[in-house]
Amino acid sequence: MAIKHVEYEFGGPIGAAAIIFSLPILLNALFLACNDISGCPAPALLSPSSLTWDKLKPQIPWPENGIWGLASWSVTGWVLSYYLVSLVLFRILPAKEVLGTKLRESGKPLRYRFNAFSSTIAQLIPCAIGTYFQGSDFFLWVWITDHYLQILSANLALSLIISLVVYIRSFSVKPGNPQLRELARGGQTGNAIYDFFIGRELNPRIHFPLIGEVDLKTFLAMRPGLTGWVLLNVSFAAKQHRTYGFLSNSMAFLVAVQAYYVLEGQYAEQGIVGMMDFKTDGLGFMLTFGDIVWVPFLYTTMCRYLATHPVHMGPYFLVAVGITFCLGVYIFRASNAQKILFRKDPDDPAFKDMPFIQTKRGTRLLTGGWWGYARHINYLGDWLQSLPFCLPTGMAGYVILPAGAAAQAGAAVMLDGSQVVPGDAMFWGTLVTYLYSAWFGVLLVHRERRDNRFCAEKYGEDWVRYKAAVKWRIVPFVY
Repeated sequence: MAIKHVEYEFGGPIGAAAIIFSLPILLNALFLACNDISGCPAPALLSPSSLTWDKLKPQIPWPENGIWGLASWSVTGWVLSYYLVSLVLFRILPAKEVLGTKLRESGKPLRYRFNAFSSTIAQLIPCAIGTYFQGSDFFLWVWITDHYLQILSANLALSLIISLVVYIRSFSVKPGNPQLRELARGGQTGNAIYDFFIGRELNPRIHFPLIGEVDLKTFLAMRPGLTGWVLLNVSFAAKQHRTYGFLSNSMAFLVAVQAYYVLEGQYAEQGIVGMMDFKTDGLGFMLTFGDIVWVPFLYTTMCRYLATHPVHMGPYFLVAVGITFCLGVYIFRASNAQKILFRKDPDDPAFKDMPFIQTKRGTRLLTGGWWGYARHINYLGDWLQSLPFCLPTGMAGYVILPAGAAAQAGAAVMLDGSQVVPGDAMFWGTLVTYLYSAWFGVLLVHRERRDNRFCAEKYGEDWVRYKAAVKWRIVPFVY
């Protein structure tokens, strides 16, 4: 039965439909427009008034057999094998089992099995061995870059199928279900498109033969997409080495810090059960697509760019970018650690002299320490971590000149003689390489606004007092 007076997010059904159809197109467009054939963006795109398909087609990696070449049964089979390996590792590797937060209806917690970190390490070890013996020509790295579009299409199709399956299964959830199944509050609007997008069932679980029960939300959030992010990055680093015979410091930096970001998150995987969106959002297209399509294919855009246009960062710039990343990590981890400790033991000596607000619910809202600077100071740290993922691409944009063209000063010369120069594309490529950080900032602002509404409903007048004590939302003295 639909919940009355529901408050839509993301523009309601129309916004949800727009996201479902537009984001897959956007990811394909980013790959085609910023490519290793003509430039980033393709030169024809710089003259929109005279743009035609006949002009653009030769400048982009459009499949020879047209739109049907965007997908491949063979590639899809290998992608499914990758997911199967992840499922098998989930079952056979030692895992830490923890209880999640209590469910809203039953008051009981679900049990979770966490071993994403060791699962990723188990997949990276054979890749490292293969790279040791074959270098950048290791077959997996070549296969990934040669079949990028088909891999993207396979993951997109899988995200749609999973979203549809969990949406249909959600109608079998009954009140008081002994299997501890619940519906998400925001996913019961009665509008099929919106509920499919936002997710109806809170924590859908599926039993796989020989593997057992798998919580789809945690599996998709912490495994195939994040591990795939690392694999895609390394494949683009290998491509840069095959193309130029070297690895730029910008590429090495990006591969290293993003691998750290992924592995650290997987190492602390159990923290996901305490996140607000994990406790309140259902599993629908939004999370499924985000986990296995948006994350691995958007977040690797910068390494894909550098594979064709290597950027050599100067020592001072490299240090500045590194400090920015470390600062973001520090703020994010330190503030979250303080929050977790305060929730666990608000009387801990670490909070002896810190102010707080005693709520009518019996809990406390910390207004000192990190949480006296801003209500979501951790989001500031998270966003600062995103900037160094984009900065190594510099003032992005390049044009590829064929072998035999007149030599250009400062050009990056490929082993086949082609030259990569800024040309008229200078700065326009930033629309591609800085999209991640811009999008992430918008996402965090949206999360903060949603959290504010949730807390206002939860704490009432106490939340008004809290906002008066901590005025800034994310960035102290700015926002």
